[in-house]
Amino acid sequence: MSEAAHTDGSPTVVLVHGAFADGSSWNGVIERLQTQGVKVTAPANPLRGISSDSAYIASVLDQIPGPVVTVGHSYGGAVITNAASLAQNVVGLVYVAAFATEEGEKLGEAEGTSKDSVLSSALVPLQYPSPGGELGVEFAIHPERFRDAFAADLPEEETAVMAATQQPIVESAFSEPGGPPAWKQLPSWAVVATGDKAAGSDVVRSMAERAGARTTEVQGSHVIMISQPQAVTDVILEAGAAVGAAAAAR
Repeated sequence: MSEAAHTDGSPTVVLVHGAFADGSSWNGVIERLQTQGVKVTAPANPLRGISSDSAYIASVLDQIPGPVVTVGHSYGGAVITNAASLAQNVVGLVYVAAFATEEGEKLGEAEGTSKDSVLSSALVPLQYPSPGGELGVEFAIHPERFRDAFAADLPEEETAVMAATQQPIVESAFSEPGGPPAWKQLPSWAVVATGDKAAGSDVVRSMAERAGARTTEVQGSHVIMISQPQAVTDVILEAGAAVGAAAAAR
């Protein structure tokens, strides 16, 4: 990437993965953004709870020079909703099959209203040692249910690898209330996957509408950024162009 691409004032795109995943879930999108000369990074989301994960991602955002467009997938949407309220340089939000939470809202309760999601029946509780020495609870997706609940439009061989490498998420991520949402102050975009059986297409769509997001519906599963990376990239590029034009106008 040329030095000019680093200094032209265009926003850096920060891709935040969700539960049961890691930054590699954005690989197809990253490749396409880099081809367009876009500055992009996909930090690790710790998956240890809304407040702590949001504080961590906010610290990442604060260390990036210039404006930032944050992109969240699934649980990562709730994280960027909170983190962008803590950071000073975020100019736009993109939700990809993601939760755009309201203040005080709990993901577990929101997910429970979905008629499209089958995720809760596919989760397996696991134990881990918490900092206080007690055993905490985290969730993974049962490997035999992973493809159906999470990535039904990907090949079985690929989803088997994803199931084996999934990152569990702490139980409190579903029960901890969200903080003040950044979408009340920032422009937002959303990609709704019509076959999303994890977050639930209905819940994602409803949250996007509530946030006033410019919404694009794409046929595919919860991991739409893997199965339809170009469609997701197009929305991110649209967001980056829009906030860049707004900044230039100011």
